[in-house]
Amino acid sequence: MRTKSKWSPGPGKRNGGEALSIRQMIEAVAVEHGLDRKRIFITGLSAGGAMTSVMLACYPEVFAGGAIIAGLPYGSAKTVPEAFDRMRGHGMPSERQLQKALRDASPHQGPWPSISVWHGSADQTVASSNADAIVAQWRAVHGLDARSTRSEMVDGHSRRVWRNAQGQELIEEYRIAGMGHGTPLGTAGDAALGVGGPFMLDVGISSTWHIARFWGIAKPCVKRDAKIKPAKANNEALAPGFARAFSMPKAGVPNVPHSAKRANIPPSQKPSSAAGIRKVIEDALRSAGLMH
Repeated sequence: MRTKSKWSPGPGKRNGGEALSIRQMIEAVAVEHGLDRKRIFITGLSAGGAMTSVMLACYPEVFAGGAIIAGLPYGSAKTVPEAFDRMRGHGMPSERQLQKALRDASPHQGPWPSISVWHGSADQTVASSNADAIVAQWRAVHGLDARSTRSEMVDGHSRRVWRNAQGQELIEEYRIAGMGHGTPLGTAGDAALGVGGPFMLDVGISSTWHIARFWGIAKPCVKRDAKIKPAKANNEALAPGFARAFSMPKAGVPNVPHSAKRANIPPSQKPSSAAGIRKVIEDALRSAGLMH
């Protein structure tokens, strides 16, 4: 049977639809495993990035931080055609409208989760202007100026940071030079994580590691003896550098500032066809209950 795709507004609102379902799953896991509720984070790519925006806006009290990779700002679209327009960088609501949508999404008055935004400068699927819109949306609730506090190069890519009066980093934005639509990977060096593949792009910087470091849940990498083998889980070897990058810091150990260094960036992987990417995004939206 063939049906028309249509937008379901429920998943984008607090206490309803897919957002509520995800919230309930988080609660179940937190209770079952006795998780520290001050250390719950969320991240997603593309349609998952858009859903991350939804969860952060609708349930900001749940998350210590969120990372949105090639996603959309919350409340930027109400229909599927609008969503695809926003993906192309067209018709974005004003900064004030986006900020109002975020404030109206929940009764929360703060504190607010820290936000990490990642986007490829050559993304032909979701325009990089969405990254700017996400940053602008979250600056208001954090009470931050439009101008970033710090700009630097990390592993050869641009990073901007917004800090509060106490010097705490609340928002960061990475613009990955020459990268298309996907999650940035760094598969070499002491912080190596993951294996390149569709939408997992080896561009010489590990978004996973840098995000975890921004959140204060990963130590800086330490040079290890090459003969030491990584730990194993479920009889499968972990990706090189996993144990190093995600060893948890001891209580009271402060987050270490990002190093600013340049590196030679390998060529981005050839992107998949636009039609294929669109199908992946539509399938993800359907799985999330946003389309059917």
